[in-house]
Amino acid sequence: MANFFRTGIDLGGTKIESIVLDGQGGQVLRKRIPAPRGSYSDTLVAISDLVLEADSFAQEKTNVGLSMPGSLSKETNLVKNANSTWLIGKPLQSDLESLLKRPVRIENDANCFTVSEAVDGAGKNTALVFGIILGTGVGGGLAINSRPHRGINSIAGEWGHNTLPWTHQDELMSNQCYCGKSGCIETFLSGPSLERSYSQRTGATLSVKEIVAVSEAGDLDANYILDKFENNLAKGLAQVINILDPELIIMGGGLSNIARLYYNVPKYLDKFVFSDYITTKIVPAQYGDASGVRGAAWLWNDEKCN
Repeated sequence: MANFFRTGIDLGGTKIESIVLDGQGGQVLRKRIPAPRGSYSDTLVAISDLVLEADSFAQEKTNVGLSMPGSLSKETNLVKNANSTWLIGKPLQSDLESLLKRPVRIENDANCFTVSEAVDGAGKNTALVFGIILGTGVGGGLAINSRPHRGINSIAGEWGHNTLPWTHQDELMSNQCYCGKSGCIETFLSGPSLERSYSQRTGATLSVKEIVAVSEAGDLDANYILDKFENNLAKGLAQVINILDPELIIMGGGLSNIARLYYNVPKYLDKFVFSDYITTKIVPAQYGDASGVRGAAWLWNDEKCN
């Protein structure tokens, strides 16, 4: 196998991360910087700087793959469906290729995450894997035999913008989403939505980590909010299981680090999944928050991603 270097860039809502993999897939460099929120031009510069730093480290012009929220439209090649709304309608791929003077492969962040885990992570040797990202937004990706399944409209796995099932209409209508609809799963299961729920109940402003910490210390309000979150997560995942029936669901993103989810969410599934038994496993990503950026680099492994 040729010993070329691949740079993966994970463009998130709050951070941008880079990784360099050698020809055997080994990590040789990894860096994270804050994302320049709200500015498309600053985002381009930040990505370009990370790639050029990777080139300098590798002492060669590296192949570049980018993991991003949303996707590129097949019709226009412009960004669509991104919760980082300053990217929407922008020619991200052509702009980056002009800046970097090379081809850039771009894929939805959840697809990158899922492929990374399916290739050699928690979903290795699993035929059908559904990966979800619970963070600033809520994303999903599907890998079949370790390859991304994008769908004819490039939206396969976008469960976050379906309406949360089995939920009262009043609650759905009160949860407005940036996409223009109300009641989207993302408005119930993202990090900001969890923090907002706690604030609305208590009047206090805590981060997700702080909410989990005070729940472990016996805070009844925090436990109530997390219980409700787990029930809602089970509703959303049950909808996925009823349609795709995956062997494995792999969770990533900041909220995937909440250990109690892996014990409590499966207990709620029985209420919603249309089956007399459920063997779908819900597990954390083996590579944790590195899965998305690793998957971006994997976009240059044509054996797995094409």
